[in-house]
Amino acid sequence: MPGSARRERPLTVHHLNQLLLVCSLVLLVAVAAVRISSRSGLPSLLVYLGIGMAMGQDGVGDIHFSNAELTQVIGYAALVVILAEGGLGTKWKEIKPVLPAAASLALVGVAASVGVTAAAAHYLIDLEWRQALIIGAVVSSTDAAAVFSVLRKIPLPSRVTAVLEAESGFNDAPVVILVVAFSTAGPVEHWYVLVGEIALELAIGAAMGLAVGWLGSWGLRHVALPASGLYPIAVMAIAVTAYAAGALAHGSGFLAVYLASMMLGNAKLPHWPATRGFAEGLGWIAQIGMFVLLGLLVTPHEMGDDIWPALVIGLALTVVARPLSVFAALLPFRIPWQEQTLMSWAGLRGAVPIILATIPMVSGIEESRRIFNIVFVLVVVYTLVQGPTLPWLARTLRLGESTGPADLGIESAPLERLRGHLLSVAIPKGSRMHGVEVAELRLPAGAAVTLVVREGTSFVPMPTTVLRRGDELLVVATDPVRDAAERRLRAVGQGGKLADWLGPLGGGSGR
Repeated sequence: MPGSARRERPLTVHHLNQLLLVCSLVLLVAVAAVRISSRSGLPSLLVYLGIGMAMGQDGVGDIHFSNAELTQVIGYAALVVILAEGGLGTKWKEIKPVLPAAASLALVGVAASVGVTAAAAHYLIDLEWRQALIIGAVVSSTDAAAVFSVLRKIPLPSRVTAVLEAESGFNDAPVVILVVAFSTAGPVEHWYVLVGEIALELAIGAAMGLAVGWLGSWGLRHVALPASGLYPIAVMAIAVTAYAAGALAHGSGFLAVYLASMMLGNAKLPHWPATRGFAEGLGWIAQIGMFVLLGLLVTPHEMGDDIWPALVIGLALTVVARPLSVFAALLPFRIPWQEQTLMSWAGLRGAVPIILATIPMVSGIEESRRIFNIVFVLVVVYTLVQGPTLPWLARTLRLGESTGPADLGIESAPLERLRGHLLSVAIPKGSRMHGVEVAELRLPAGAAVTLVVREGTSFVPMPTTVLRRGDELLVVATDPVRDAAERRLRAVGQGGKLADWLGPLGGGSGR
């Protein structure tokens, strides 16, 4: 009809098939990129961004995509999954001693970094104070995806890794609050008002995360689900519930999901290896989708004038703001200067700053597109510089740490009607359980090794059977001694047959 709006073409099965083909090819290329990046040291996020840019309007795909609001929503969802996966893999016994230092980095460190970076953007690049503060806040958050994926491949001291991982999980919350405040129309609130809002939102988010995490872990330990595949789904659903509950309560949803996931990850949940693998797979999908989408949003031919400002701001952030913020935040904790130096260089940026840069775009802040371009260039260039040089710097500072004995992979399946548990124990290559006889395990009464699988062959072990690396054991334990049996198995895996010196049941701790 004349004057009527143009009708959109309906989505057909053919279009769906094309979309599925493109998505599957992107995933396959991204998976192959992980292998390439692990060998070359090049962070895989740069490859994902490159895929998105190649598919965009300046690339071979010629896809025109400019929806910053959709990118922000999908980015938030991906970040929830990434924080959940990171929290599930964080061991409480490692992170507990460094919680004060990580919290200081997430609060004092962020404040110092925002101030120094904003001053550099204002005086060196001549940006207005609002734009400068937005950029300072956006780039002051270390990226959970980059930190989790890079640091766990490098044999660093456990304290350094724990501090950096906890910081990346904590600092998203205050930074999001700052970016939203600076991107709101009207005058920027006084600093003491922002501090109060940040404290309140963090408190609400922490309370909601701990509450949901405790309730979720308690429920999963006491309710036997009919299929093992339901446990990973339930764990991720609980983590997302924590985020939603925290956000709806006007708290920090990001802090809530991280804390809830950390509680779930340190609880003795059934079918834990399957849950961990499921969460890791979802985390990879979230990273790939998020970076590819951000690459699509970028228009490379518009970024020429923003390369120099990005390099200047990034240099001020990396060489001045980050080291000052680390040293100021960690001053009370007497951490050696070598570790502080490494933490300064390991303040990895990734998708989080780019996602946060979409907030002023959605809010309609003046020159928001330029802010996005500057942040994008800064993240790409300095990730390319920092990521591959971390192992070299660690060796130079003599902070490389040889790996200790590998932990056992123990999966628990509840036998509800029999009031017991079936523990599946995998002995990895570096475990000190290698060479230990079954009788030397000294399992508590009510637990026994019932089957050994070795090189594809199953047999019932004798008390004198010597265990080897690569073996898989089936251990049956009654309900009252389940935890003690797992503690004993982990103790022997760490200390060998002399683990009985650690206590009557081998000491040690569960996950």
